[in-house]
Amino acid sequence: KQKQKLTQYSGIQQRCNKQKVDFQIPYKFITKHISKLTKTQETTNIKKKTMSTSKTITYTLFIATLVASCNAAANNTTQQHFPAILIFGDSTVDTGNNNYPLNTIFRATHLPYGIDLPDHKATGRFSNGKLIPDILAAKFNIKQFVPPFLQPNLSDQEIVTGVCFASAGAGYDDKTSLSTQAIRVSYQPTMFRSYIARLKSIVGDKKAIEIINNALVVVSAGTNDFILNFYTIPTRRLEYPFISGYQEFILKRLDNFLRELYSLGCRNIVVAGLPPIGCLPIQMTAKFRNIRRFCLEQENKDSVTYNQILQKQLAQTEASLTGIKILYANIYDPIKDMMQKPSKYGFKETKRGCCGTGSLETSFMCNALSPTCRNHSEFLFFDSIHPSEATYNYVGDLLDKDIRNWIAA
Repeated sequence: KQKQKLTQYSGIQQRCNKQKVDFQIPYKFITKHISKLTKTQETTNIKKKTMSTSKTITYTLFIATLVASCNAAANNTTQQHFPAILIFGDSTVDTGNNNYPLNTIFRATHLPYGIDLPDHKATGRFSNGKLIPDILAAKFNIKQFVPPFLQPNLSDQEIVTGVCFASAGAGYDDKTSLSTQAIRVSYQPTMFRSYIARLKSIVGDKKAIEIINNALVVVSAGTNDFILNFYTIPTRRLEYPFISGYQEFILKRLDNFLRELYSLGCRNIVVAGLPPIGCLPIQMTAKFRNIRRFCLEQENKDSVTYNQILQKQLAQTEASLTGIKILYANIYDPIKDMMQKPSKYGFKETKRGCCGTGSLETSFMCNALSPTCRNHSEFLFFDSIHPSEATYNYVGDLLDKDIRNWIAA
């Protein structure tokens, strides 16, 4: 009997260990009471048979409590904070929408994109593996991968747990998408309306509204606007001679976009700021005679200024809309820290991408014929614009903590 008990206890212990649950607390609590019961029984001279029965009952309670504690703790670690995840923006969060419109210029439907995904196939994600939407969806136990809304034959379950509306090459400025043929950010709410209609057909109006109200919504865009309309191709400089004017224009577009999402039921929105644009490999290349490949500090300063104004604006937007919660996602500082302290993150190269020369290749220029670095996780960037999966994992860990603190608050 003792052997059977030990075997049973060992099985529960292994189960708890597998689920990363501390079983020592209930164990110590129960054994303490077993000891008390035994002493009481000895001092009151209860018959052996009664003692045996009492110990059996106590041991059974111990096992039951241990299992219940293990299950409760396991359920707590896998608690789902959001029923669904909804994604809007550009290539940093596009999980494959650009695969489907025939005229989109920027696509990641070929290797080496996706080379480190489980099936080693390109899915339209501009990296070697997962993107932030996938990482957050997994961390919050929603799903392992967030599908693009334009993917044919999406299952009802995929619709119910959320999709991605983002498009590589898009921006808050409609002119950005004109040059890239991307699905502009201002059109993505129209796609969202179609999604809502299908969601309602699956779960009903009331449940659909509940899902959208409680979904985690992620918005990430803006970098393309400044690169394509102000820095590299200065199409907006005639209207906005100073960067401050164009920043104000973009931020106004973003504010209108968030208000439209709010009108459609979104209440938990994470908005990403700009990265250090001047540290993108393609921007270093765009600066002629930049042999040492240093970050373009003026462009980084512009990003910092934009992010500071954005944070204030988001606070104002949140205060003006009842029931909304908006979290500013700090992308700038983590990536800048990776640039300055690469060894801290295991990086050996931060100024070039892993694909090709790493200085210019992206989209169709980064293809199956392009040589790639041997160890993808040692590169901060996978191509000349987009981070590697390793970078996204580090940023995702930080966002995960920020979102959990945001929920708790």
